[in-house]
Amino acid sequence: MTKKEIVKAISEELGLTQLKTKEIVQKTFDAIVETLVEDRRIELRNFGVFEVKKRAARKARNPRTGGQVEVPAKFVVTFKPGKEMEQRVLQLEEAEFAREQAERAARAAAENSPSFSGGYSSPPAGQNGSLPPLGSQPVVYRPPAGPPPQKRDS
Repeated sequence: MTKKEIVKAISEELGLTQLKTKEIVQKTFDAIVETLVEDRRIELRNFGVFEVKKRAARKARNPRTGGQVEVPAKFVVTFKPGKEMEQRVLQLEEAEFAREQAERAARAAAENSPSFSGGYSSPPAGQNGSLPPLGSQPVVYRPPAGPPPQKRDS
């Protein structure tokens, strides 16, 4: 989504002109950038935290020549999403998982149904040569155990 699309959506929802909405959106972005430059951190509740961090100098490899290159230290902006954003993204992940499972089940059902020639395709054999009945073992999404992976500052 572009800034122009954001402006259009907000202006339609609030009944403001696109010109006025664009000004408000741009002022918001400018305030975020200005706060990052001055304070190096801005926390937006229920959204996340932007933070300026210094990335240390390092040695890298030029992919063309294969030679080593010195990369100088520099400031980078990091973003850590808030709880609400993480929960909504997790819901997206769960919905995507359910959609993929439904597609797999539909493909399996299509592969096991009679073909147009009147014959039946043989199902893939399990360990004992048979498949468990459909629906006997529901597929349940379980997020990975443990805390989320941490980004390395290097």
